[in-house]
Amino acid sequence: MGKIHLAIDDHVEDKFRLAVAKKMGMKKGNLSAAVEEAMLLWSKKR
Repeated sequence: MGKIHLAIDDHVEDKFRLAVAKKMGMKKGNLSAAVEEAMLLWSKKR
């Protein structure tokens, strides 16, 4: 499993975390799963 360390705008992070919490809940691992899903969707569009 790879690890990526990123610096993103606070507003973007807050908005993403809120969306993940609403859709998936605050369970451990949900943020990583959502980022992985977002990366896959983005890479398929390219």
